[in-house]
Amino acid sequence: MEHARITDVQNMSSSQSATAAEPRSRPVGATEYSWCKAVPGGTGITALALLLFKPPDLLLLQNALQKLQLSHPILNSKLHFSPDSESYSFITPATPQLQIHSFDLESTSKIIQTLDSGPSISPFHSIFEHEFNKNSWQNPDPSSDTDLFFASVYTLQDETWVLALRLHTAACDRTSIVALRRELLGLVVGVAGVESEFIGDGEVSLGIEEYIPSGQGNKPFWARGFDMLGYSLNSFRFSNLGFKDTVSPRGSCVIRLQFSEEETIGIMSKCEDREIKLCGLLSAAGLSACYSVKGVPDNQWEKYAVTTLIDCRSILDPVLSSNHIGFYHSAILNSHDVKAGEDLWELAKRIYTSFMSSKYNKKHFTDMADLNFLMCKAIDNPGLTASGSLRTAVLSVFEDPIVDNSSKLDEAIGLKDSIGCGSIHGVGPSIAIFDTVRDGKLDCSFVYPSPLHSREQMQELVDEMKRIILEDGFGG
Repeated sequence: MEHARITDVQNMSSSQSATAAEPRSRPVGATEYSWCKAVPGGTGITALALLLFKPPDLLLLQNALQKLQLSHPILNSKLHFSPDSESYSFITPATPQLQIHSFDLESTSKIIQTLDSGPSISPFHSIFEHEFNKNSWQNPDPSSDTDLFFASVYTLQDETWVLALRLHTAACDRTSIVALRRELLGLVVGVAGVESEFIGDGEVSLGIEEYIPSGQGNKPFWARGFDMLGYSLNSFRFSNLGFKDTVSPRGSCVIRLQFSEEETIGIMSKCEDREIKLCGLLSAAGLSACYSVKGVPDNQWEKYAVTTLIDCRSILDPVLSSNHIGFYHSAILNSHDVKAGEDLWELAKRIYTSFMSSKYNKKHFTDMADLNFLMCKAIDNPGLTASGSLRTAVLSVFEDPIVDNSSKLDEAIGLKDSIGCGSIHGVGPSIAIFDTVRDGKLDCSFVYPSPLHSREQMQELVDEMKRIILEDGFGG
């Protein structure tokens, strides 16, 4: 139990004085449902932590967060579970509900002391992992609806503060957390033009399935059955990283890999020259590193699965803007055979070409229901996965990195650093890469399930990835 003094900042916004209206509700969509199934086990907790060197104005933050809730009703919603039908729905009250939890220096220090993060992990990193692993949705209670959005402020010893936002992934994907960060900082600093166009009727937007262009998600019944069988059988052939502890309770941990501006320019230029995206290079380096750290004999092939996540907003009907909050990503699962000595760029090209072929054939839409179904089956039957680990792939990447050039806004609020990603210690890959190009520098967060994998094991893999990219990728 945390030893913390929690101060609920009182809501001072004028919206609180409005007459309470009947809450709105809608059932979750199919993809949202798969996240509702996954989050109790630990996969699908989206977190953002901001390290501030200026003391935050809690009242100003409170009002800004509640404006965001009014702009994006899903952030003001609660998750309702119906045990009879095993279904979920979003319940959206008319007025903002969020309250900031504030932890003073003593409370924060006690929290950090209880964490087993290791001496090399900064207090900011420790607080992020602590927040990352707080699961408000672990035991769905039909008698009590659960918020989808939480905010906390922690006080560190070196006169810095951490603002942590934690959300259910069914309500907030990676693009959403970037939009949320941008809008929040704009509201706090007072930048014009950050208000969302969604202020209005208070309705939660529909799930991704409702926006798939007509005909693009169709698949014949027999083709669906054949693909489902293929996914299931192939999963038994996938190689995995060695598991360190398959029994102990799990949490998600993060290792960061950062490149200089010069290194980033070189990486992006090489990708452009070879007509591939960064995801192809990161996947190739990740698979090569997996092969290397496992110590596989040079003449032995390994088959690895890679999940590539696509932000579908720009290809939906109607097209959704990047600040449309919700979960609007789809996934493509490909497998790749890897052997020692393969050229990094040739492997990257092969991986990227395979992904683009699947995308061209609309598999991100046609296979959406299949992958959601298999994800739920793995959750219900962990014994179907290797060592009951719930690992569905060795690696997951995003098709495109986040590009963040908000340094002027960051300076105004006193922002020193930030981390944002999603947890994966329930069902999911062994490594999830969240990549951002921040002010011209590539910054990757590697999320992994612990102690299924150890920090030492993952640090070795990340170091090997960096070596492969900088040495093999640039000819030594």
